[in-house]
Amino acid sequence: MNTTQRALAVGVGAALLQALMLIAFGWPAAHIAPRDLPIAVSGPQSAMVADKLAQHDPDAFDITNPADEAAARDAIENRDVYGAIITGGGAPRVLVASGASPVVAQQLTAIAQQLSGAPAAAVEDVVAADPDDPRGAAFGAMVLPLVMSGIAAGVLLSLLIPTVGGKAIGLFTFGIAGGLLSIVIIQTWMSVVPGPYPTLAAVAGLVSFAVSGAVVGLATAVGRAGIGIAALTMLLVGNPLSAATSAPELLPQPWGAVGQLLPPGAAASLLRSVAFFDGAAATKPLVVLIIWAVAAIALLGVGALRGRRQSADPAPVPSGETVAV
Repeated sequence: MNTTQRALAVGVGAALLQALMLIAFGWPAAHIAPRDLPIAVSGPQSAMVADKLAQHDPDAFDITNPADEAAARDAIENRDVYGAIITGGGAPRVLVASGASPVVAQQLTAIAQQLSGAPAAAVEDVVAADPDDPRGAAFGAMVLPLVMSGIAAGVLLSLLIPTVGGKAIGLFTFGIAGGLLSIVIIQTWMSVVPGPYPTLAAVAGLVSFAVSGAVVGLATAVGRAGIGIAALTMLLVGNPLSAATSAPELLPQPWGAVGQLLPPGAAASLLRSVAFFDGAAATKPLVVLIIWAVAAIALLGVGALRGRRQSADPAPVPSGETVAV
């Protein structure tokens, strides 16, 4: 392949990558809508409200009927539902949780206005987002830097550190230092995520380790191609499907659920649980991140075993040469 052909191939490849990035980042955002979004409807008129919601869109909401308002509040605080509609005693009232998703809270507020017929419906934010970030823009924006820095750390460790033991030391160092430093910046300078600093730092460190470990582990196990596979998976699949700025139930399915099985989506869900809900519904995203971290360690082990086998195999003798006895 001459220089002209190589230049054409690179240009076409870059254009295809650009198109892939536009699809990956633009397509989920362009199709935001409720899809089996868990909400609660309680009170004497709950059946009527559920019928109205089903008439508007039968697949939009997954409706449960708690016994009373207190049970509905518990469901919100435990992250079982995103909000609740309380009927009885006048116009329906709506309970939202902007800490779970400001976008969903806005949609439920609009529904409350439609149900009550008043421009200012009765809406209560049971679990509010940080007052310095009421729309959740800063919270959503912080997930991408965690992913990008993890990818960068993984690439550097893969290319600059030759031994598996050294890569492991680098991964643990990055996870600990990255978690501590990132939450210091987020809670002090940016001041957008409340919650206990040690727990949040541990979560951020686990995310950093999982992302960078995927890059290093695949590169160690399968070679440099693993760097591209892991980086593209985290950047072009995991980040757009993370639902960090919306909610998994607002993304086209099954992609919203798929995003929660990758470190970016699990990171967003776990950080929300720790920061706003005292750890409620933290088990699933925590398990996902732990699985990715364990998989990274296992891939490092595979790479170490492969390296030992290669070093143990005798070097082939070139044809025509004698072997000293």
